[in-house]
Amino acid sequence: MPAAALTSKRAYPTVPQPVLIDLPYVPRPKKPLPAGRPREWYVNHNRRLKAMRLAIALLDSGVYLPDQAKNSAIRSMAEDVGIHPPSDITCHMVRALMRYSR
Repeated sequence: MPAAALTSKRAYPTVPQPVLIDLPYVPRPKKPLPAGRPREWYVNHNRRLKAMRLAIALLDSGVYLPDQAKNSAIRSMAEDVGIHPPSDITCHMVRALMRYSR
C-alpha cells in the first residue's frame, strides 16, 4: 500500500464526541501577579476580576440587563457570594461588562 494512502485516512472522526463533565468545578491554582508594575495596575486588575465575578453571579441569578443591576443589587450579590462590598467604580464596571457582553 502506498504511503500516501496511509496518511490520507483520518484517525479521528470528523464529529467531536461530547465531553461529559462529572466532577464539580474547581478553580485553577492562583499564580502570583507579575512584579514591578505600578500600584494602580494591581488595583485595576483586582477590580476587573471582582467585577467579572460579580457579573457572572448576577447573570447566574437571572439579572440579564445592566438596568436591572443597581448598586444595591450588586452589593447584595457580593454579600451572598462572599465578596467584600464593591465600590461605585466596581459597580459601574459590572454594568459595563453586562452591557458589552451582548
